[in-house]
Amino acid sequence: MTSSTGTSSTGTATPLGHAPGHTSGGRHPDTQHEPHHHGPHHHEADHDDELAALLDLDAEVLGAWLATVSDLVGDLRPDARVVVDLGAGTGTGTLALTARLPHATVVAVDRSPAMLDRLRAAADRAGVGGRVRTLVADLDGAWPATGTADVVWAASSLHHLADPDRVLRDAHDALRPGGLAVVVELDRMPRVVPDDLRDAPGLGSRLAEATSTWNVHPDWGPHLERAGLVLHGVHHLTTEAVDGRYARTWLDRVRARAHELLAPADVAALDRLLTQHPAVLDASPVRADRTVWLAHRPDAARGRASGTPAGTTPTDAPTTPDLTHDGGAR
Repeated sequence: MTSSTGTSSTGTATPLGHAPGHTSGGRHPDTQHEPHHHGPHHHEADHDDELAALLDLDAEVLGAWLATVSDLVGDLRPDARVVVDLGAGTGTGTLALTARLPHATVVAVDRSPAMLDRLRAAADRAGVGGRVRTLVADLDGAWPATGTADVVWAASSLHHLADPDRVLRDAHDALRPGGLAVVVELDRMPRVVPDDLRDAPGLGSRLAEATSTWNVHPDWGPHLERAGLVLHGVHHLTTEAVDGRYARTWLDRVRARAHELLAPADVAALDRLLTQHPAVLDASPVRADRTVWLAHRPDAARGRASGTPAGTTPTDAPTTPDLTHDGGAR
């Protein structure tokens, strides 16, 4: 069972808490940063396969947000012809966008050929292979040859880049006037363990704290504005489901680094949970919180710093302090 809820604020970015050690626009210095497919990562085939399986499972179990956000894109740009998916991975975003935008071709960009091979196969199975173009490129280099776009989509990818501000400026330049930029980030790692375990009370909170540095990202609103885009809205989405497969898959990844992250007693409790009490995970809810930023490139006639895309109502988007989000509670 999956459910998704959300709140939104239009025209203003939401201030978020600071993350110690984060340097905006550079690589994250924290050595506990969890590698994803679109950032620095191991090249072993087994790592790619495990990560790809987790990405696909995340979309299956906690992917209700994909329909919500692609609906927002479809409402704002129903006639989009070219969509660029930055850090496309296995293609969960690409497939959602092709489903919602029937006239669009999606250019799926990733630095991993193996991920793009999986994406191509998934697109073919879904019957949309003719509307998907894959492009192997490292976004830490030059902007790839995407052509002019109506939508640029970046889900859980910007915070892995050495210079995300440069990439956002390039995205601005790649967009048509009135084109839409969409940035999505996990607010924190998914919550999969309850706090009321009889032999390890509070383990869920300690796991959340231990992995809080794995997804550090800034409030992208000011960055989008500095790139010349006009902030259109910020949405906060929560997805919950009960699915033991997801919990076990995620905890297996955590367990591989548990000695770096947890006290010995918590490592032992995690082992007992995985080996002796898996039914607890089958009955426990899994929760993921995400933030979505929407911004558009101004009409050329109205200048770089202001403008309203065709078919929308003008929205004030005041600049907000450039605060950094560390995945903590709002």
